Amino acid sequence: MVDQELLDRLLDRAGSDLKALAEYRAEGDLLEDPTRLAAVKYHFLTTIEGCVRISHHIIASEGWRIAESNADAVRTLGTQHVVLAPTAEAVARAVEFRNVLIYEYVDVDDARVRDNLEHLSDFEAFVSQVAVWSAD
Repeated sequence: MVDQELLDRLLDRAGSDLKALAEYRAEGDLLEDPTRLAAVKYHFLTTIEGCVRISHHIIASEGWRIAESNADAVRTLGTQHVVLAPTAEAVARAVEFRNVLIYEYVDVDDARVRDNLEHLSDFEAFVSQVAVWSAD
């Protein structure tokens, strides 16, 4: 059984991070301000990590097969109809972006970071769909 209190905290945190990212998106050219750019990278990391933690928690709570990777965990929520399959796939691709931010931090293309701000709706859909599923 899903620990609803934990799930709600994870969903709230992801929502807060998404709100911060949306504010940074609205503030103009991100590439001109290294401090804002670093903050955006951090919020992307925590948003994506939150989605991964949500996925693993639901999988474990429901007794579904153990995911082979973090991206697989997110995709499992699509196959189990917690979220729509296209939403799961979009967030699973974001897990790969997270890996670039973590493991290739110095070499990451900052324009790619800025461009990913245009895909916040994928995360918003994920959070919303999980919240609806958990309310059922």
